[in-house]
This record gives sequence, C-alpha cells and structure tokens, in this order.
Amino acid sequence: MKFVMSALAAAAVIAPGLAEARQITFETTLKNYSGNGAYVVLWVTDAAGKYRATLWMAGGKAKYYRHLSDWQRASGGRPAEIDGITGASIGSGKTLKISLDIADAMIDAGYRLHIDTAVEDGMDNPSEVVAPLEASASGKAVSGKGYVRSFSVVF
Repeated sequence: MKFVMSALAAAAVIAPGLAEARQITFETTLKNYSGNGAYVVLWVTDAAGKYRATLWMAGGKAKYYRHLSDWQRASGGRPAEIDGITGASIGSGKTLKISLDIADAMIDAGYRLHIDTAVEDGMDNPSEVVAPLEASASGKAVSGKGYVRSFSVVF
C-alpha cells in the first residue's frame, strides 16, 4: 500500500520563516514479518539533536504511540504533533511513500531523520533508522535494525 502526501505546511512547521522549500520523497519499505501492521513514525532533529517536528505517523491508535519511545520522549507525545499527518499502519512487506516540502535551509545543515517502529505483540524499535538530511544521500537506501527493510530520501 502506498500513501502519497504533499504538505506545504511541513516547511512552515519545521522551519518557520524560511521561504524556500523543495519537495522531498521519503520511502520506507518494511520487511516481511508475521503479525499486525507496524506503527511507523518519521521525525526530525536539528544539528544539536533537538526534536524539531514529526513528518508522518503511520498508525491511528494513540494507545500504541508509547511504543515509539524515542519519538515519544523527544516530542512529548502530544497529539498536536501528529494532527493531520496520521495514516493507517503499514503491513508486512508494504511501502510507505510520502512527499513533503522541506525548507532548503534544513538540507545539508546537520538535520537528521529518525524512524521509530513498533508492532503489537512484536518488537519496539526506537530510532530504528537515523539518516542525515543531506542531498548526497538522495536515492541511497539504508536498512533498519528491525522492521524496516529499506528507507530512502529522494530530492
């Protein structure tokens, strides 16, 4: 199942006051595993490691968000962090594809993308993927430590 979303608001949420932005596509493919759909959250930290924003949350039941522990700790787990950017959980072997406008000032400036994953009656994987938000990483897939088979960013 693929979800495609374009949100001009993402640039304003992540880097208020920065006018220039470019569309970036984030693609996360899960490994084949047995069990329920995975909760997947894509979030960003700045060069100092400070939480800046949540880009997408796959999984709609708030009671499971505590299993996305690095995101929960960084964001405070506030519902306002995910309002309007939440979709269905992602099944085994499926792909989540999201396109967002990201402020140019964030690219090649030390920002890092994080992905936490969790599956009911399965493992929790805090910061399963941590990747730099760098133009040189465009199109280069990285593997996760748990449910993520591959994650890539395309500028």
